[in-house]
Amino acid sequence: MTKEQDEAKTKEYLDELEFLADTAGAVTVKRFTQRVNGPSAVTYVGKGKLQEIKDYIKLKEDEEEPIGMVIFDDELSAKQMRNIEQELGVKILDRTSLILDIFAMRAQTANAKTQVNWHSTDICFHVCNACGRTWSVRAAARSGGGKGSVGLRGPGETQLEMDRRIILQRMSLLKQRLVEIDKQKVTQRKNRGRMIRVALVGYTNVGKSTTMNLLAKSEVFAENKLFATLDTTVRKVVVENLPFLLADTVGFIRKLPTDLVDSFKSTLDEVREADLLLHVVDISHPDFEEQIQVVNQTLSELGCADKPSMIIFNKIDNYHWVEKEEDDLTPATKENVTLDELKKTWMAKEHDNCLFISAKQKENIDEFREVLYKKVRELHVQKYPYNDFLYNIEEE
Repeated sequence: MTKEQDEAKTKEYLDELEFLADTAGAVTVKRFTQRVNGPSAVTYVGKGKLQEIKDYIKLKEDEEEPIGMVIFDDELSAKQMRNIEQELGVKILDRTSLILDIFAMRAQTANAKTQVNWHSTDICFHVCNACGRTWSVRAAARSGGGKGSVGLRGPGETQLEMDRRIILQRMSLLKQRLVEIDKQKVTQRKNRGRMIRVALVGYTNVGKSTTMNLLAKSEVFAENKLFATLDTTVRKVVVENLPFLLADTVGFIRKLPTDLVDSFKSTLDEVREADLLLHVVDISHPDFEEQIQVVNQTLSELGCADKPSMIIFNKIDNYHWVEKEEDDLTPATKENVTLDELKKTWMAKEHDNCLFISAKQKENIDEFREVLYKKVRELHVQKYPYNDFLYNIEEE
């Protein structure tokens, strides 16, 4: 962590990393932190901290379940990953690799699996390039090469070039498949008729799929795990007598690499082409405001910042606060503010663009449906005025 970052924020970030590890099936046994100005270009952490981690791994190696992996809460370069792995002697994962591993585990459709494979292959290619020089030198050393050893370095370079060619061929095939998938998705969206499109967006594990099941009366997979939903699901929803399309999309997360977002282009096109965004927020999370900022930043990168939207504060049944004593003059914090008091803050300015619900306990759902109906109807009249005129005649 940097010198500007406080311990509470560091703990929260590591809690999220542990949740990611748990989702991937790993068990966290120890955390290490270091306060520095910036990461080491060679080993990310300093030599002393790396030795501390190494000593701990060695201490546990005779136990029934020794340490087999170390996970870093940032993206590591190929050089850093190689150096750390050589020093510690265990598998090394960075945040991006961990997220990609979960994506691979969660992918169900051919679309999602192809996207995960493409990104994994892309990573292999960059690692291969980064390790190229070292690989060639090692090959020369094994062959007794040195100054004047012309030709002795050939086998290593040939193997490297062969691996690169195989990886590039695989990337080309996967990219071609992704283009085909994009075309299929475009055709599917064109065939959906004249209906308003609504997309559920938000940080991962905030209850989007549960909200989807509630509105669409469907059975979309929902679980208390990160990235429970990876494949976009679209359902036709009817509120009163107005039909519209509702899409459940992959959750966003802090430090989600831009190229990983790009590899899921066809999935996120549901967000790009939506007429209305329902931004679901877990109000019981201690740092939900930062999660809102992460989602807004990602939406901005997708070119969706200006779309009509609503904030749906979910999980009000899990919101907890500690009542202050009457003579307590300390400033109010998130831990001792009631939900009613919280609603009077910046949220009050959102008016009907801000709702508070519990999708799991079905609290305030009637109000949610009513407000959603009004917004979808307004957008429908704007986008399909002639359709709406015919719709009114049929009603009469």
